[in-house]
Amino acid sequence: MAAGLGVLLFAVVVAHLTAGESPVAPGEVVKVLFGRPSPDELVVGTLRLPRMTVGLLAGAALGAAGALIQTVARNPLASPEIIGVTHGAAALTVGAMTFGLTSFDVLPWLSVTGGLAAAFLVHVFAWRGGLQAGRFVLIGIGFSVALRSVTQLFLTKGDQFAAQQAQVWLTGSLNGRGFDQAGPLAVALLALLPCAVWAARAQRNVTLDDDTATALGVRLGRVRLGLVGIGVALASVATGAAGPIDFVALLAPQIARRLTRAAQLPLLSSALVGACMVVLGDLLARTLFAPTELPVGVLTAAVGAPFLIRLIVRAGGGRRASSGDGGTRAGRRRTPGLLRIRHPRDPHHPRRSGAAL
Repeated sequence: MAAGLGVLLFAVVVAHLTAGESPVAPGEVVKVLFGRPSPDELVVGTLRLPRMTVGLLAGAALGAAGALIQTVARNPLASPEIIGVTHGAAALTVGAMTFGLTSFDVLPWLSVTGGLAAAFLVHVFAWRGGLQAGRFVLIGIGFSVALRSVTQLFLTKGDQFAAQQAQVWLTGSLNGRGFDQAGPLAVALLALLPCAVWAARAQRNVTLDDDTATALGVRLGRVRLGLVGIGVALASVATGAAGPIDFVALLAPQIARRLTRAAQLPLLSSALVGACMVVLGDLLARTLFAPTELPVGVLTAAVGAPFLIRLIVRAGGGRRASSGDGGTRAGRRRTPGLLRIRHPRDPHHPRRSGAAL
């Protein structure tokens, strides 16, 4: 399936480089991609390829980040934009932009700092003898709201011209993005690649309960912390390079899981689906209302918001079904429990069943 997604991604890349105000034949696009001379090298190689590269790398980073965080949390709602990571990265970046720091070489690293700080605070406030997935998501949602308010405060109090630039960045637009932004993103991805390979192997251990993991000599606490750290770093650096592109990290792992029919969230397939989503979304954003361009974040939000509502509605339906069966143990097991927090004395509490992070 990963090979098929790779072929699909290549087709989407060619379509992205082909379409536009000056259409280019697919054959000429392929020539440019493989370094052969072409009369359309200026349009493809200079104007469209850098923008597409940023979208591809950012989408892959977001897809992989979503897969890692959702695997650890065992919760499809635990994506970077839901638990506050993206908003932490955005708040620090917007604060720097509105108060005079506009270097695109520095902004991605500020985003990483903001995302890691937000994830650390969510972890601290959600920790109570363990980190239960439902509490983790709820605390993350609260931090997302608070950090969004901080971002709006920066936009209001900072330099107005810089605030306008920051507002455009906040929409998740790839307009004007180039190799200057793709460079730091590529460096970060290459630096995290060995960690991602380790993470793909470690994912198998994360699904074990605590007793089994201890018997096998697996230190789940460190493994889970490492997976979350990699996911937060990937999401933050993608946000710094392309702006907050919402719901890619939420959707990509779930789409990849349904395509591969895997028991666990596939890391590589999630990255490929995320890259396809952003590149295809940017293609539609450029062409649907041409010559007006929409931010790619607008399209991903339009697709992702109904999916998020569907997840929450399904969770509510599961809770109603559980309450209608007399509160039996079987009923509790059927409840999806996206946001449910169990009492420590409950035999299904994470500290007893191994579902804590």
